[in-house]
Amino acid sequence: MKYRIESSDNKKPAYIQLYLQIRNDIVSGNYSYGAKLPSKRILSEESGVSVITVEHAYSILCDEGYVESRQRSGYFVIYREKDFISLVDNEQIIHQRNINKSDAQEMQTVLPYSVLAKTMRRVILDYGEAILVKSPNHGCRELRNVISHYLARSNGIIARPEQIIIGSGAEYLYGLAVQLLGTDRLYAIENPSYEKIKQVYSALGVKYEMLKMGKDGIISGELQHSEATVLHVTPFNSFPSNVTADVSKRNEYIKWAQGRNGYIIEDNYGSELTLSTKAEDTVFSMTSAGNVIYINTFSKTIAPSIRVGYMVLPENLLEDFEKKLGFYSCTVPVFEQYVIAELIENGDFERHINRVRRLGRKKTGYI
Repeated sequence: MKYRIESSDNKKPAYIQLYLQIRNDIVSGNYSYGAKLPSKRILSEESGVSVITVEHAYSILCDEGYVESRQRSGYFVIYREKDFISLVDNEQIIHQRNINKSDAQEMQTVLPYSVLAKTMRRVILDYGEAILVKSPNHGCRELRNVISHYLARSNGIIARPEQIIIGSGAEYLYGLAVQLLGTDRLYAIENPSYEKIKQVYSALGVKYEMLKMGKDGIISGELQHSEATVLHVTPFNSFPSNVTADVSKRNEYIKWAQGRNGYIIEDNYGSELTLSTKAEDTVFSMTSAGNVIYINTFSKTIAPSIRVGYMVLPENLLEDFEKKLGFYSCTVPVFEQYVIAELIENGDFERHINRVRRLGRKKTGYI
């Protein structure tokens, strides 16, 4: 393969340009599983860059699980599409299911400090005093834009940036969802459930009932007999039951909400770190009825100290949200928002996710 490095592309260093071109050849099948890549010396001569530049590009590919280095043999492709969340727009979207939570908890999911520190320095240099400016009420446009693109390629969620609300963690977003839908409703949550869901609802004076969990989600009989009109669920690996709702159960949740003109709050915490290869859609992406509010955070995928989450509203709730809650100031500093936006836009976030998933699959022997 002949690779071209554009010296005029100031935004992308030579090693990044080379890495992206090789990665695209691997993903598109030009290099199949098990194929040997050109040696560093040959690739250096063909592309007109130094051997060190080639080595740097190969190092990134190794870190991400596209290739592996074999002593005295060279670099070989180990990429399998089923192991990866898509990094390229318009690629086939792959949804994943989780394995046993005890295995997932043993995985090191925190973003490497060096990557985070590098990104923070870059944001300070690029944005300067702009990091001192107050955030727009719904969050910075830069972050909402990249989240919109990320959700489309990784979760099948099609949402405009205007539908995305940035907030300081899941608990804060739970509160916004409740205020939007109303505290006079009866809410239903999973039993057992994440303790803070109950605590937030109680603090807001919300009446709720707990519906028992079965092996694939909330038991059907519990749903049918419930008088609630809002269902708060964690379809992916609910805590502490470790239950993941299958596609039939997720459809049942949707029909439940439609049958009583109700809503679903879909809490998708940590779902990016699934190790399974079985396709699963989010509840939000499975319906066009406009009755699902999607919530996720970066606390599990970047670091616990990153108290940043986002809520995706259906189009039909945007006007109500603006009238009732549009006055709320964003609770996340713009600096943190720019850092996360940069991590997603430059690929570091998804490279990290892919690395964690690859290592987790290798550690657990999950195929």
